[in-house]
Amino acid sequence: MRKMKKRTFSELVHENKLEIMRNQGEMEKIERKLEEKHAKKAQ
Repeated sequence: MRKMKKRTFSELVHENKLEIMRNQGEMEKIERKLEEKHAKKAQ
């Protein structure tokens, strides 16, 4: 096994931002579902 190159904190943050941007549509779907569940429970 090869040793993985250690990433700096800023590199990790940057990768996370890119991943979130790619998954933005997916996140919006999840948020809508959660909001609907909470709205049903509140009624």
